[in-house]
Amino acid sequence: MGGLVNEEMKRIVVLGAAESGVGAAALAKVKGFDVFVSDMGQIKENYKELLRQYDVPWEEGHHTEALILNADEVVKSPGIPEDAPMVCKLRKAGIPIISEIEFAGRYTDAKMICITGSNGKTTTTSLIYHIFQAAGYNVGLAGNIGRSLALQIAEGKTFDYYIIELSSFQLDNMYDFRANIAVLLNITPDHLDRYEGSMQKYTDAKMRIVQNQTEDDAFIYWNDDPIISRELKKYGIKAKKCPFSIVSKTGMIGYIADGQYVLEYPTPFNMEQESLSLHGKHNMYNSLAAGIAAHLSGIGDETLRQSLSDFEGVEHRLQKVARVGGVQYINDSKATNVDACWYALESMTSPTILIIGGKDKGNDYTAIKELVQKKCAGLVYLGADNTKLHDFFDGMGIPVADTHNMKDCVEACSRMAKPGYTVLLSPCCASFDLFKNMEDRGEQFCEQVRNL
Repeated sequence: MGGLVNEEMKRIVVLGAAESGVGAAALAKVKGFDVFVSDMGQIKENYKELLRQYDVPWEEGHHTEALILNADEVVKSPGIPEDAPMVCKLRKAGIPIISEIEFAGRYTDAKMICITGSNGKTTTTSLIYHIFQAAGYNVGLAGNIGRSLALQIAEGKTFDYYIIELSSFQLDNMYDFRANIAVLLNITPDHLDRYEGSMQKYTDAKMRIVQNQTEDDAFIYWNDDPIISRELKKYGIKAKKCPFSIVSKTGMIGYIADGQYVLEYPTPFNMEQESLSLHGKHNMYNSLAAGIAAHLSGIGDETLRQSLSDFEGVEHRLQKVARVGGVQYINDSKATNVDACWYALESMTSPTILIIGGKDKGNDYTAIKELVQKKCAGLVYLGADNTKLHDFFDGMGIPVADTHNMKDCVEACSRMAKPGYTVLLSPCCASFDLFKNMEDRGEQFCEQVRNL
C-alpha cells in the first residue's frame, strides 16, 4: 500500500476542515500534491494553525467553485452530506470523492482493525486498543475516535496496527481500503435523515466494511442481528467468518455460557463473566467482539483476561457521574439513536428518570416504549423542539417535563427523582440543536449534576 499510488495526480481538494479534513490536507501536502482546503463553516483556530504549519491554503465561510472543480480528487469530510450543493457539482463533473481513511490507507502498511455498527463501536474500538496496548503492541487509534489517521501518517507515525472506528459516513466514500480484521457489531435504524429515509441504503453503507477482504482476513460479526444475517447472503465474503452470540450455539467463535465468557478460536479461552469490567447485555457483545479481534491477533490469554477485567469504559457512555441526595446520575450522551437508549434502559435496575430529546434523525420511539413503561418513573424532554416527544410519550401516564437547556433539565430531574432513583441522560437524538456535539451535551450534564 505504501508510496504514491498515482504519480499523475496533481491537485487534491479537501472539503471540511475539522479533524479528518485537516489530517488529509497535511498528508496530501507531505506527499507532494497541490492541496487546497475549503470549509463552508468557520475553521477552529487549532486547525488553522495546523494548516499554516503544513503550508496549506484554505478558505472558510464559503466554497470558491473555480478552486474546487479543478481537483483531480476530493477528500470529503464525513459530516458533509451527499446532497450538499458542492458535492452534487463535483459528482456532475465526474471528480472522484473519497474519505480521509481511504486516502490515508494508501500510505501505510499497518494492519487495519476496523470497527463499525450502529451502537457500541466506540466502546469496542477503545477496548481493542486497550488490549493491544496492554500486550505491548505498536498500535495507533484513529477514525471516528481519537486523532485523524491521515495526520498520524503525515507525522511519520509507523504503527504495526491501527484500531479504527468507522461511521457509515466514512464507509460511504471508501473504495479500495481493506480491513484486515472487520468488526460489525449490529445494524439498527440510525442517520436515516442522511440516507433518504432508506434503511437499506444505511445498511449498504455499513456492509462496506467487508469490501476488499481476502482469505487472509477475518470478519467478526454479531450472529443474532437479523439485518446482518439477511445481508450476509448477498456477499461472497472471502474472509474467515467469526460470528459471536450471547448464547452458545454451533459455529460461534465467541459466546457466554454458564457464567463464562468463552472464545473458541484460534485457541480455547474462557474467563468468569463476572470478571468482565463492562456490564449489561450490550457490553457482552462489545467484549466478545474485542476479545475475538485480540485473540486473532495473537494476544496471550493472561493479557486478554487482565485487559477485559480492568478496562474503564468510555466517557459519555453509561458513565456514572455522581450520587446526589441518594439519586444516581448517569451520562449516556453518546446514545444518539433509539437502539442505544434501549440498551441503556435495559441495563437499569432502579426507577429511572429518562432525559430524552435533541435533533431527531427520523426516530421511531416504538422500540423503547415497553422499556419506558416498565423502567421510567419520569421523562424529561431536552430539545429545541420537543413536539414529537410529547406526541409519542405524553399519553403513557408517566410524569413529563419540557426543557430547552441543560440547567433546567437537570433541575427538573432533581425535582422528579426520589432517593434510590437513577437519572439517565440517554437522549436517542443528535445534540446539534442545543449543543456543539454529544461531548458538549455530556459535559454540561456532568457540570450541572455537580452543581446540584
